[in-house]
Amino acid sequence: MADSLTPRRIADDYVDAMARQNPAVAASLGLYPEDRRQPDLSPAGFDAEAELARQALAALDALPADALDDQAEAACARLLRERLTAELVVHDAGDHFRSLNNIASPIHLVRAIFTMTPSDTAADWELLVGRMANTAESVRGYQRTLAEGLRRGLVSGPRQVSTVIEQLAAWFEDEDSWYRGFAADCPEAQRADLDAAAEPAAAAIADFRTFLRDAYAPVAADRPDTAGRELYLRSARLHTGADLDLDEAYAWAWTEFHRLEAEIRAEAEKVKPGATPQEAIEYLETSGHAVEGVEEIRTWLQAIMDEAIEALDGTHFDIRGKIRRVESRIAPAGSAAAPYYTEPSLDFSRPGRTWLPTLGRDTFPTWQLVSTWYHEGVPGHHLQLASWVAAADQLSTYQVTLGGVSANLEGWALYAERLMDELGFFGDPGRRLGFLDEQMLRTIRVIIDIGMHLGFTIPADSPFRPGETWNAELATEFFAAYSGSPAEMRESEITRYLGWPGQAIGYKLGERAWRAGREAAKAAAQARGEEFDLKAWHMKALSQGSFGLDDLIAELTAL
Repeated sequence: MADSLTPRRIADDYVDAMARQNPAVAASLGLYPEDRRQPDLSPAGFDAEAELARQALAALDALPADALDDQAEAACARLLRERLTAELVVHDAGDHFRSLNNIASPIHLVRAIFTMTPSDTAADWELLVGRMANTAESVRGYQRTLAEGLRRGLVSGPRQVSTVIEQLAAWFEDEDSWYRGFAADCPEAQRADLDAAAEPAAAAIADFRTFLRDAYAPVAADRPDTAGRELYLRSARLHTGADLDLDEAYAWAWTEFHRLEAEIRAEAEKVKPGATPQEAIEYLETSGHAVEGVEEIRTWLQAIMDEAIEALDGTHFDIRGKIRRVESRIAPAGSAAAPYYTEPSLDFSRPGRTWLPTLGRDTFPTWQLVSTWYHEGVPGHHLQLASWVAAADQLSTYQVTLGGVSANLEGWALYAERLMDELGFFGDPGRRLGFLDEQMLRTIRVIIDIGMHLGFTIPADSPFRPGETWNAELATEFFAAYSGSPAEMRESEITRYLGWPGQAIGYKLGERAWRAGREAAKAAAQARGEEFDLKAWHMKALSQGSFGLDDLIAELTAL
């Protein structure tokens, strides 16, 4: 490549190449809206994406030394190199051949892409009909990838297989299926074409389920659900942007556990005098504030975000223009149990959205949901990711999209929950117990995610089964004893950790990095004889783009 190239140009060329290769990337970013394709989930499709990463790294290697003299260019180059190297380590190990899990598996892309595609006009629906017609081949491609994994002995654990089989049943088949709700919005003129295109898609999903049940599950039955150290370390690097000291992280999480357990007991006493935490949670579940109705809870959650925007704008953040728009949505049937967020398109034509899985419920206790929506919406994921999109022209598209590091994103969102506690937004004891319970959930994640996959021992000072070695059964029991999440949510979470190793630890470890960076920046300002301006620090932090945990604290300290 020519010497005139810069790291940011290479990074953004890579984004464009990925958007052309993978239509799910294009749909997420709002690029190439005329694209009717589905992702190529075959072995060749995964190899093609890896080749794009290799080409971008080669272009970085070919740059002259002075191309990194500019600090912003150097930061972009460092992120691009770290991210693509981590991704290639995972690809070259063949982890895509055993990538089946309950929340972030490639098979989920063939449905998620429809939620990212415009559906406002007849022309939009013509494209959606075409995309539906291309679904079957995408599903068959992923089946070939998993079949190759069987041949190579790279197989997902049995828990992931059984869970995905169950999820797929809700996509097309039953009365509450995702497809029924999606097709209901289709204009009458395109409905017959959409139904016709859905037939081969549904047939391919059914064939894929049969393959999982009859060919894949019998082999997976003899495989462990846990990853082991080697796979765990490369997956944790991918999700955190750091080579972690897992012994230190595990020990620190137990320190957090003990701190939070004491706070939770004190807050439970305020909710219901004399009650244990579990008794206080049961009281909130059965007698606390609740919202009746699916549309009613969607509206209620929208109001939580709208109120947060009004309260925080001008005081602790500047929330301006298109960033102010965030939508509350109900997650499609067959989703995992946890709420989630999807970022806006690059042009903001599709806003940021929070998603609530209803799990078949019509009544929604709200004691946990307030903290969760600060996490998913404002000042959490939406404020960070929408701010990144707004700053894309000052950074690079890569730094605010494909270069995102999970532990940075989830760490900010958990920092945002804790910030709202610091600012007094959890004055109601029930809501504050919900906040503390969510903090405990993320702490439990570090303990049992590392513990299960690496076979760690429960420490001697634990109130729960000291000296025993972690497994899924103990993790489930521990979760039930110290978290207020309902049983279905806990079960989904354990499955998630087993199938997505090293991702769930990024929440608390990322929050720790964000808080350490803030405290270091505050100390540096005081050492200079200056007053620390938290709002100014927040705004600079939200405009710096992505960093992994290896770099995040130093970057935040320097703001």
